[in-house]
Amino acid sequence: MATPDMCVYCFDALVAHFDKGPVPPPSFANQSFPLFVTWNKASKRGDGGDLRLRGCIGTFSGRPLHTGLHEYAVTSAIKDTRFDPVSKAEVSQLHCSVSLLTNFEEAPSVWDWDIGTHGIWIDFKDPSTGVHRNATYLPEVTSEQGWTKEEALESLVRKGGYKGRLTPELCAVIKLTRYQSSKHSLSYAEYCEIRKTRDGTPERLSSSSSSSSRR
Repeated sequence: MATPDMCVYCFDALVAHFDKGPVPPPSFANQSFPLFVTWNKASKRGDGGDLRLRGCIGTFSGRPLHTGLHEYAVTSAIKDTRFDPVSKAEVSQLHCSVSLLTNFEEAPSVWDWDIGTHGIWIDFKDPSTGVHRNATYLPEVTSEQGWTKEEALESLVRKGGYKGRLTPELCAVIKLTRYQSSKHSLSYAEYCEIRKTRDGTPERLSSSSSSSSRR
């Protein structure tokens, strides 16, 4: 379901945000999906090796792809509070991933999901403060980090803001929803090649990109 064209559109949206120009119309159907847009940064310009997360934001509510990908392409790049906003100078080092979420199921227990297959969404009330907490990891996160299920859950409750330990008592009150995703990724270099083939524009970002400052 996720396609290269969706990643191209996300790059188009981010480039247009920095250049204050129009976004080319999308070339894919405007279906509705829960979705996430992820930006990773290569360790070196043009290097497809080690990637570092620069932003990942999405929604579990179904959104029309045209408006949803446009919105979250920019939001995940500049409004993920875990990181400094992506700068214009970084765009040429970015890799974009689009994840369309499917097959949501409430799990019978917090252990009833498969690493590498399921994303997990947890929802619980903090037993010490009464604060409602939730957090998610996309399907690829646990396997990429080399975590066990217990390690993934320990990390996820911390991501949700919980400061205590993952105890059997806490596990008993966590509601876990498992889901799957269709994912596609594209580097900036691949994006430029696609754009060059389609409209003869080898470099989408304006030449002033190197002078941009971080917000």
